[in-house]
Amino acid sequence: MSEAYFDDENYGDEFESGSNPARVNLDIWKQLLAYATYYRSDVIYLACCAFVVATCEIAFPLVTRSVIDELTVKGNATDLWFYAGIYAGFCVALALAVIGFLWFGGKLRSHISHDIRRDGFDNLQYLSFAYYDYRPVGWLMARMTSDCERLSNILAWGILDLVWSFTVMAGIAGAMLFMEPVLALIVLTTLPALVWISLFFQSRILKSARQVRKTNSRITGSYNENIMGVATSKTFVTESHNLQQFGSLTDQMHGASVQNAIQAALYLPIVMTLGSLASGIALVVGGVEFGWGIISAGTLIAFLTYTRHFFEPIEQLAHWFAEMQMAQASAERIMSLIAAKSEVADSEDVMQRLQGNYSEELAEDGLSNDINQIEFRQVNFSYAVGGPVLADINLTINKGETIAIVGSTGSGKTSLISLLCRFYEPTAGTILLDGIDYRNRSLHFLQSNLGIVLQSSHVFAGTVEDNIQYGNLHADHQQIVAAAKKAGAHHFIKEMPEGYATQISESGASLSAGQKQLISFARAILADPKILIMDEATSSVDTLTEQHVQTGLKTLLDGRISVVIAHRLSTIRNATRIIVIEQGRIIEAGNHHQLMETKGRYHTLYRQQRLSSLW
Repeated sequence: MSEAYFDDENYGDEFESGSNPARVNLDIWKQLLAYATYYRSDVIYLACCAFVVATCEIAFPLVTRSVIDELTVKGNATDLWFYAGIYAGFCVALALAVIGFLWFGGKLRSHISHDIRRDGFDNLQYLSFAYYDYRPVGWLMARMTSDCERLSNILAWGILDLVWSFTVMAGIAGAMLFMEPVLALIVLTTLPALVWISLFFQSRILKSARQVRKTNSRITGSYNENIMGVATSKTFVTESHNLQQFGSLTDQMHGASVQNAIQAALYLPIVMTLGSLASGIALVVGGVEFGWGIISAGTLIAFLTYTRHFFEPIEQLAHWFAEMQMAQASAERIMSLIAAKSEVADSEDVMQRLQGNYSEELAEDGLSNDINQIEFRQVNFSYAVGGPVLADINLTINKGETIAIVGSTGSGKTSLISLLCRFYEPTAGTILLDGIDYRNRSLHFLQSNLGIVLQSSHVFAGTVEDNIQYGNLHADHQQIVAAAKKAGAHHFIKEMPEGYATQISESGASLSAGQKQLISFARAILADPKILIMDEATSSVDTLTEQHVQTGLKTLLDGRISVVIAHRLSTIRNATRIIVIEQGRIIEAGNHHQLMETKGRYHTLYRQQRLSSLW
């Protein structure tokens, strides 16, 4: 999809719109943090391990100080074994704590990644078709792969870093203030400078990170689009043009990534430089105090060790903070996907009526479970982009009728079917099921009663039997075979290497277009729907196979509401009514003989096809 129809930065990122690029959006991180706190025990264990690690690191210099002072001040080594035991105990505790935080941190990261992907995929299943109209597949894939992985790492290990860092900083600050308050205050004066530097770099890193993530989404989308369209590209020899477009995206990615890397590269060394400066000051001032006899040698060594270690958690927090800023763009897009609301959804009244009254097979909402009539009443429809597609549609379809819809390309035939299936909803007017606005019935009720065969049939990776069974997951092998026979698919399936157990490659690349269409037919037949919809369903099969399918469908169509879109007008001569649509309006309606007698648009289309077939 071209960028003219999709703006990754401004379209659909509900959290990002209106956000201040100079600030971290705490609301988003609070929602993401809920994924971690759901596993409360793992978080607590991880925090405890971080606390133990920090405590051990704080204790080592104190033990060293005591040992040095014991030797230099008291001049004896009688207690060295005592200190050796303490040191060994802290070493064992440190080792166990490190093993613990690796274990619980890894578990937590996996849990968070799993739950974010689960919620994202779950929401994608229920979003309306309008959500997918202007979002490339690559954009959605990037959300659930690279963005999700980035966030799960930051959340899991971020909890560890926060607890460890603040424990170390608080412990070291307390120990330094206890040993030598004046020297400690000199070292701690660097903290305001660190705060100012962090604020200075914050907006710049976040802005460039957003640009990186946006461009990365477009690159993923371009990959997907070009791989899916490789046959077209080779046919029209557009490889160099595709490479030029892709190169433009990678150039943008390169520029934004370099800028982001430079900002991060400047941020962290500045923090380290301030730490080294503080260590130098401590060495000079501490050395003078030691020479004057104000502090002991053990205190000076412990102080220098603490000064060096005091800035390690600050550097770690600075790195984590920079990562969090860079990942905020990912967080905004992930949460926008998870929080996205479908434009077509059950109303609150329907949801309340369904409470406690839902079965796997049918959404029982207290109303009739049969569908005897569908009525379009003054229906109008427009997509999000473009003008009106349908206008003033009035149409009634009764049970047992087969309605054929014909018209020129772009006249609104498929849009009419999409409204009937409630993939979209009318922008004006109503569609009634047995006199009740279909928005007052549940989506599950309507769509579980639909059987659809589209112009371009999709098959899934798996066996042939699995693909047919998709129409009814509870069907057994005999029912699947019966449906395939009715659809005219049984013959070619039996000739396949493993029959119904034959594996189908991704997107059905190993099948012809006609074979995929017949499997789609069998799938719809197996569903045994109350409403059967066929959108150019026989466009990919030969005339002989189509005649076989039509014979098998006569029994299927009886007693149902059937709607057929067909360009091959010879296949719809026996339809109960034929509806002719042009420019989004119904201009003719009647059976084949009536419309031929009126010598209108249908008559013209039919004669043109007859003449074409003669040539």
